Amino acid sequence: MSFKSLFSRALALAPDRLHFAAHSHHLWPDASFEAQQQAWLDANLHADRKWDLIFGETIPRAQAHVVAELGLASPDSLVFSSNTHDLLLRVFSAFERRPVRILSTDGEFHSFRRQADRWGEAGEAVVTRVPLAPFDSFAERFVAAARAGDHDWIVVSQVFFRTGGLFDRIEDLAALARPEGPWVLVDGYHGFMATPTDLSAVADRIFYVAGGYKYAMAGEGACFLHAPDGFAPRPVITGWFAEFGDLSGPPGGVKYRSDGGRFWGATFDSSALYRFNAGREMLADQGLSTADVADYGRTLAILFEAAVRSGSAGVLAEVEILNPVEGDGPRARFLALRHRDAQAWRTKLLAAGVVTDVRDDVIRFGFGLYQDAEDVDRLIAACRSI
Repeated sequence: MSFKSLFSRALALAPDRLHFAAHSHHLWPDASFEAQQQAWLDANLHADRKWDLIFGETIPRAQAHVVAELGLASPDSLVFSSNTHDLLLRVFSAFERRPVRILSTDGEFHSFRRQADRWGEAGEAVVTRVPLAPFDSFAERFVAAARAGDHDWIVVSQVFFRTGGLFDRIEDLAALARPEGPWVLVDGYHGFMATPTDLSAVADRIFYVAGGYKYAMAGEGACFLHAPDGFAPRPVITGWFAEFGDLSGPPGGVKYRSDGGRFWGATFDSSALYRFNAGREMLADQGLSTADVADYGRTLAILFEAAVRSGSAGVLAEVEILNPVEGDGPRARFLALRHRDAQAWRTKLLAAGVVTDVRDDVIRFGFGLYQDAEDVDRLIAACRSI
């Protein structure tokens, strides 16, 4: 089975390219091209009244898609922004005392890693990082550190961007969360629409951030925050969109929406939400759920992993597979392979028209709907050639 026809525009732009970085810049489906055009048409048709349409139709559609994907109770817990870094800043700003005591890991994405380093330098935060390695014991070690009870903010990835390891103890962290602290934030960027994710049991106690750049196929600009009621009621970094709705606050002071809308920012490019909605509706039209797409990607990953293990992919037989495909449970939508020559291999593959991704000594191969088994065969042959 092939779904390449859904991505005909993107594939036609570089017909000889093999793009195995679906975990990075996922190619955009044809439906998003039409959605981008519609965003332009709506902006110029409605002009000054464009925001009535966006907040009246576009955003509620996007919220409904996220609610359905994650099992949330209400769309009112969701706000959108251009990137997750912006959303992290807003949550951090809601802590009333400094320094903020943060528990995290040494495997978080750079949007948090760099900012946390700078908060630490400035005396704004004290950051404790639990090492990912050895990963077999990571979850137990992290939960134990969280239970120690001396942190204000617990930040952890659902799926770790470098290694593809999956954290499966979110419910244990949610059990610790309190409005007075600690707050728990899960970075779901490599989990959202990569693997089925049900937050219904924990959504009333955790923050969750993700976006559309990767598996949601919407490109940059379609990031979101789920904020539980009662947590972080008055972020210091706040935009004027947070002034609209059911407001609460001290007499004479700055008032905020009482739902997740308290984290709204200000004017943003809404075209990404058009693309996000179009991608979700395209999948629905095809009868494809996240579970279906994940299974499809798993099948391709299994083919490639088998070639790596057997030696059919040449020098890749020397790698350490950090996240092998095991069973049919939740997993990353990429294979992470560690080797000292990972950087050099990626360079050679790029020269051969194969797009992969590398983080330090880990080369990553991501799988999606715009590939098929024939592409995997070509990938294996390309790897063999280096």
